[in-house]
Amino acid sequence: MPTIPQPLDPDDDGSAAPAVAAALAAYQDGMAGPAEVLGALTGARLLVPVVALLTSSEVGEHGLRQEKESEMALPKLVGKDGRQAVLAFTSTQALTLWRPDARPIQAGTLQVCRAAVGEEAAAVVIDVAGPVSFVIEGEVLRALAAAESGTLATLPGVTVARVEPVRRRRWFSRRR
Repeated sequence: MPTIPQPLDPDDDGSAAPAVAAALAAYQDGMAGPAEVLGALTGARLLVPVVALLTSSEVGEHGLRQEKESEMALPKLVGKDGRQAVLAFTSTQALTLWRPDARPIQAGTLQVCRAAVGEEAAAVVIDVAGPVSFVIEGEVLRALAAAESGTLATLPGVTVARVEPVRRRRWFSRRR
């Protein structure tokens, strides 16, 4: 019988961790780089969205179409080039900015990176709708996923792990 996983922190109020919020704000202002944001995110709780997808409907006794069956799904962002990204959010407020009907599942940043690599996604996009978006991709994504799984030593040429700034790519366009 499937079980519902226990939350990482049952007392979580859904707000962003202060260190993560500060690092993202400094990043947006040009006062911090990706390494500082990654440092703040490494031990942080993120919220992964889950949404309901209608799989079957029927016409009810009053002549209206109604839900018969639905499934829960982990949505992905698909870039213009076809690459996929897993979405994660620092707070329920940021999640609601993206999609108010999504439900949050708590996960550590490293867990999210490991899941993204397992899903063959090219990136993790954090707070896609703002207030400050951040992308983890490429070698950094693979290294964080390997750190979570305990397989860091299996990455080619890795003897010591160090996060360095990477060239930023836009997964989406910002609306101002």
